[in-house]
Amino acid sequence: MRSLHKRSYVVVIKARATSSVRTSSVRTSSVRTTSTSRAVQPSGTTSPAGGVTGWAAAGGTTGGQGGPTTRVSTLAALKTAVSGNSAKIVVITASLSGNEVVSVGSNTSLYGASGSVTLTGIGIRVNKVSNVIIRNLKITKVLADAGDAIGVQEASKVFIDHVDLSSDRDHDKDYYDGLADITHGCTYVTLSNSYLHDHWKTVLIGHSDSNASEDTAMTVTVNNNYFKNVNSRGPSFRFGKGHIYNNYYQDMSDGINTRVGAVLRVENNVWTGTCSKALYSTDGGYAQASGNDFGTCESGNTAPSGSLSIPYSYSLLATSSVPSSVVANAGAKLSF
Repeated sequence: MRSLHKRSYVVVIKARATSSVRTSSVRTSSVRTTSTSRAVQPSGTTSPAGGVTGWAAAGGTTGGQGGPTTRVSTLAALKTAVSGNSAKIVVITASLSGNEVVSVGSNTSLYGASGSVTLTGIGIRVNKVSNVIIRNLKITKVLADAGDAIGVQEASKVFIDHVDLSSDRDHDKDYYDGLADITHGCTYVTLSNSYLHDHWKTVLIGHSDSNASEDTAMTVTVNNNYFKNVNSRGPSFRFGKGHIYNNYYQDMSDGINTRVGAVLRVENNVWTGTCSKALYSTDGGYAQASGNDFGTCESGNTAPSGSLSIPYSYSLLATSSVPSSVVANAGAKLSF
């Protein structure tokens, strides 16, 4: 791996003045509810992202802050607790399994109580809602007929952070769907500090090549994530505006694909191990790339140059510090 910096440091980048884009108490055995006037605060390893960041922060995402906290340990209780649009905080305290999806209402914070809480075969849907936070969950082996591990559609202000998403690569690429797909015009979305591994089609942003009418509005940040042993989509990004920084790609064949008019700012990401295409364009996608280490990839950056102004402040790790920092912090490593 080529090191672009001799010393470790963090750069805090202030937002520019413009955000324009240029193309170039009730108890049961399964539920415990308490009233609270503040959000649950996590303990444990939270660096480098202790709070809402990226485009989710720019949109004012607060999740269920100010609502009651409900702790659940069954699938039925979980589905009930996250429904509706009133402010609420839901904490999953036990591992659950099934073959279905759980739909989350607006103004919701959904947490795993610890890093061992795992949803097997159960996907999370954030569909046509706003102001949702998902943190500290492990989700694995959600079959394609159920959909994505986390699917976000026609939604705004969504923060997905410190999650562990995976399946396996023992089956063909269509046996499972995406790990975290963000489609149909979603705005103010961040995917951060997460471990995405052992999968074929990882992160899709933008529904289809014919969906410009919805997806041109998309604004998504993908930062400080650990992609390991995955085939493609790190992310695959159509039409919208994306900020991709401080991610670590280990043994990923096809990395960041900017597609059909998307404009991405790609900063201080690192690739190691088996790698074909690191940053590339399909059908007229663009990238403003800087500080990336493409390692031993067969090709580094082949995307046409574009320009993207970022409307929020953010901390940028030195490229040389990305692998160690991301591996240490990414995934379900918090507690609630």
